[in-house]
Amino acid sequence: MDTRRLFRTFTLALATAGLLISGCTDGSSSPSASATASAAGDSGSAPDAALKPYYAQQLKWRPCGVPGFDCATMKAPLDYAKPDGESIKLAVARKKATGPGKRLGSLLVNPGGPGGSAVGYLQGYAGVGYPAPVRARYDMVAVDPRGVARSEPVECLSGKEMDAYTQVDLTPDNAAETTRLTTSLKDFAAGCKKRSGEVLPHVSTVEAARDMDILRAVLGDKKLNYVGASYGTFLGATYAELFPDRVGRLVLDGAMDPSLPSRQMNRDQTAGFETAFQSFAVDCIKQEDCPLGTTSAADASKRLKAFFSALDAQPIPTGESRKLGESLATTGVIAAMYDESAWPQLRAALASAMVGDGAPLLALADSYYEREGDGSYANLMYANAAVNCLDLPPAFTAPAAVQSALPEFEKASPVFGRGFAWASLNCGYWTTPATGAPHRIEAKGAAPIVVVGTTRDPATPYKWARGLAEQLSSGTLLTYEGDGHTAYGRGSDCIDTAINTYLLEGTVPPENKRCR
Repeated sequence: MDTRRLFRTFTLALATAGLLISGCTDGSSSPSASATASAAGDSGSAPDAALKPYYAQQLKWRPCGVPGFDCATMKAPLDYAKPDGESIKLAVARKKATGPGKRLGSLLVNPGGPGGSAVGYLQGYAGVGYPAPVRARYDMVAVDPRGVARSEPVECLSGKEMDAYTQVDLTPDNAAETTRLTTSLKDFAAGCKKRSGEVLPHVSTVEAARDMDILRAVLGDKKLNYVGASYGTFLGATYAELFPDRVGRLVLDGAMDPSLPSRQMNRDQTAGFETAFQSFAVDCIKQEDCPLGTTSAADASKRLKAFFSALDAQPIPTGESRKLGESLATTGVIAAMYDESAWPQLRAALASAMVGDGAPLLALADSYYEREGDGSYANLMYANAAVNCLDLPPAFTAPAAVQSALPEFEKASPVFGRGFAWASLNCGYWTTPATGAPHRIEAKGAAPIVVVGTTRDPATPYKWARGLAEQLSSGTLLTYEGDGHTAYGRGSDCIDTAINTYLLEGTVPPENKRCR
């Protein structure tokens, strides 16, 4: 696989459910994003006096070790309700427009997560892999959202503690295993509070969107031009809701539907990964090296489920102290569902695991978790939980609720449903009250916004893109009929041409345009 595409595959958004991911809160309601904006200066007015120093700050650009890129540090209020209080430092990077052609301003990019490093995505993919005509006309820019990567990152566990956490059984068979799972979730939340308690209440998507508006102003742009993937679509849509008159050209690729509650989102995503696995299975049984048989996709599903059950009972060696059990194996399989170009790697990894060598499948899981060779972890999963646990009420708050929901999750995915249901409990024990709730985003008055959906996207099911495009008053749906997570830059000339034309000329695709 091309190294840039590999980087893209594992840094694109985890969205809301994932293996250890879901929205969560203590169940309290909160003001809408628009109300939050109004409290600190609405989109149609100049910023409040207390915010003016942030909007007027000058970035000091410096080389940052990657040829062609500059870096800077931007300040924003830690708490927008107290803009005269403490500030937070945010990492910003850019690659200036290369020309030829008239410069169109800045193009902010975000790979999603939440928790994905936008700076890393810019330097590793977008700044060198986006279409040349786009990079020629725009300064490519990224900011790591608050709590993420280089922007005062949320920390929760040590490397060894995270190793243990990723191996916890997510398909408990009895009361003792259920207790071990809930204890691990409580310990995770407690670790986040202990190590990052000051920042935890202030890493919401609303706050990150407000940070983007400060960056827009500091960069000298009247409008925000933006490409967001997966969770980055929720961030972009939230910006449009807060500041509709400052929307420039927004591409929301692999869209999330902000109107859905956590339980439905998690169930939808469970079905999304099942759809993606079925596509993999149909392809796999046509290959001579398919370790799941060559008879039917249904048989392949049964074989994978049986393999997971065997690992649940007896993990296999990996050549290191960690063994490959059901949880890590499931993570490895799911990691490969994000991009069909990873399917050959998954076939080989499954084949090795089925003869007792778990190392290749463990490597896929480690890529998903951003685990380094020295046993340390990036803060992806920590930031992911911290953001999700502020943004939405929980899917579940107790094991009994999960038990009652197992049938609907297993119906959505016979292979992954049980684990996804239990993983949806992760924010039920969060220590920081949430500040968000499901709601429709219309962004009335915003310029045309392009919403992109992939028909067999595992992480952000296609119906979410339809839902967001319908909600946005100026939304236009662009459909990619294919596999994998998101569409832009995945090899479809039709998709890339439509998005490039929009970014360069401002012309939106025809309504309901479909591409292959």
